[in-house]
Amino acid sequence: MLTEHIIRTTIEAALAEDAPAGDITCESTIPVDAVGMAALTAREPGVMSGIGVFAATFVTQNPNIRVDASIKDGERFEAGQRLAEVSGPVRDILTAERVALNMTQRMSGIATMTSAFVAEAARGNARPDAVSPRRYARTRIVDTRKTTPLLRPFEKYAVVCGGGFNHRYGLSDAVMVKDNHLATLAEQGIDLAGAIRHIRERVSHTTHIEVEVDRLDQIPMALDGGADTIMLDNFSIDDTRTGVARIDGRAIVEASGNMTLDRVADVAATGVDIISVGALTHSVRSIDLGLDYE
Repeated sequence: MLTEHIIRTTIEAALAEDAPAGDITCESTIPVDAVGMAALTAREPGVMSGIGVFAATFVTQNPNIRVDASIKDGERFEAGQRLAEVSGPVRDILTAERVALNMTQRMSGIATMTSAFVAEAARGNARPDAVSPRRYARTRIVDTRKTTPLLRPFEKYAVVCGGGFNHRYGLSDAVMVKDNHLATLAEQGIDLAGAIRHIRERVSHTTHIEVEVDRLDQIPMALDGGADTIMLDNFSIDDTRTGVARIDGRAIVEASGNMTLDRVADVAATGVDIISVGALTHSVRSIDLGLDYE
């Protein structure tokens, strides 16, 4: 997903966007032969993601820049912790600084938020009244396609760094039937169960089919059609628990819609296999990291 090619081409585009005709501030203030060192320092606690992207940004700007990281992706850090040292030509370090920080701060923000959701889901699974998920050992926190255009590989990678899992990467990966699709098929006289069978006849035997339902009475039709995953969209806690019982392990159960941190434990306790959270990527706050020169 997050390949070296994607990292390199994205960084090259980001650097070109930020300095399309060079960095006139550095070129007019910093001697061309000046060298120095700066430290990447955390200004608040979090979970690291993108330390390799951080390093690649500087090396792309100038291969003579050296980055020594003291943390790995997925590891936690505390406020004030020194995370990496960057040394080499000062002009190029300063030119690449903002792009490197922008990428790593956002990715770490996603990893940190994901980690918080994962912890809450685990807390819900551990409650005395909790129903155990049927498909997995614990309820999984997964992302959605609500990502920043062209940054999806970075953002989905960051979710994994935070202990979460990825939903389908894009529209080509799996079938997800939503209300608009069903409305179109209904105009042709095809109901929910028929829609799933209709799709199954047209895709590869390896293609996963997920169906979104927004009412309990749709679940029998989704099961009758042979859905692989049934998404309970914007269900109440009580209806989610009822939905899990009705599906009874015959399909993966995904809960989605309004998944805030303060209710995810309650949702996990219902026994759903998956909780998808769009906020992990569309509403995340970047972690505050600083590059301080010494």
